[in-house]
Amino acid sequence: MNPYVFYAAPLSLYSGKARSYLRKHGIDHVERSVGDPRFAGEVLPQIGRLIMPVLETPEGELVQDTVDIIDHLETKIAPERSAYPRTATQRVVAHLLEMFGGEGLLRPAMHYRWNFDEVNMPFISEELATALAPAGGREVREQVFEWAGGALREATVAVGVTERSVPEIERSYEEFLTLLNAHLETAPYLLGGRPTLGDFGFMAPLYAHLARDPQPSLIMKRTAGRVWRWVERMNSPAFDAGEYIDYPQQLFADDEIPATLRELLAYIGEEHVAEMLAQVSFMDRWFAEHEDSDEGEVFAYDVAKRFLGMATFAWRGQEMSVGVPPYRMLMLQRLQDAFAACSEEEQRVVRALFHEVALEPLLDARPRRRVARAANREVWGAREEASLLA
Repeated sequence: MNPYVFYAAPLSLYSGKARSYLRKHGIDHVERSVGDPRFAGEVLPQIGRLIMPVLETPEGELVQDTVDIIDHLETKIAPERSAYPRTATQRVVAHLLEMFGGEGLLRPAMHYRWNFDEVNMPFISEELATALAPAGGREVREQVFEWAGGALREATVAVGVTERSVPEIERSYEEFLTLLNAHLETAPYLLGGRPTLGDFGFMAPLYAHLARDPQPSLIMKRTAGRVWRWVERMNSPAFDAGEYIDYPQQLFADDEIPATLRELLAYIGEEHVAEMLAQVSFMDRWFAEHEDSDEGEVFAYDVAKRFLGMATFAWRGQEMSVGVPPYRMLMLQRLQDAFAACSEEEQRVVRALFHEVALEPLLDARPRRRVARAANREVWGAREEASLLA
């Protein structure tokens, strides 16, 4: 059987999430650059936009988006190795961590990549140009970097990185590293002895941007050695946890969420809830303004920029404005759907935990329409009763 083909790039944030899953589960695959002529000639016309990663199955099917890629691969592995915890609280927490990794850590990821040109740019310019135009000459690669780098700098501002917000972004990231490092002193992965959705979600920003780029890499190595080792571990097909001395390769027993992880969850509550509530409110207003759209209809916006508009909220004593991607609602829905699938008693336990760490609003806040995916695009979903808590 042919191997999977993984179209990605080492510096791509979301590629790191799916690549880690492929490696940790020993799935036979080859990685190709999105600058590969076959990507432009055969894959891109089917996907409809320049985006990565994309997974091509041995049967020739194309799967785009890390959630879809992981869910496709989940059908190929043993159930006991699933990225989805079997127990209720850990399953909902894994969804929360996945969402925060891929969405909530975008500010430090983009800041530390694009605001330290003297240190980063010799590395980043070569990485980006090589990924998009591996066969191009020096002039072509410089043009490619100028085009792609300009778009990514605009995206950096759109996630809330401004001159005013930078000091707090750096303080926030330092706090995050301290909390995550303390938790990883107790276990090799976020929920114990094997990776789950939360680990793969965290790999998105923590590998390509924050562990590979020169400036943030030094910060991580100097201040959070356990986090650095976790990044190495998440890229290894082996368990790679010798420093944990005979640690069992299983999740915390009895659906436990230990104190060190609860402290990290409380940090996420402070950092991310206000932003998510502002995004839910924006999406509800946007849905109301386009109420005649049918279920399954593709969102009418510039998919290259990801955002429908801007939402504003209070963050660390200042007003923050960020772009609103419909994809963010998909991630919130996954968390809420996992919660809804719990029994009444399980929901009581989960809600108590989320209340304790100031995350409870994320279990309930929703706009009047769902977001779905079809043909590798975000599309209008079913109607539901809005719950606006902002």
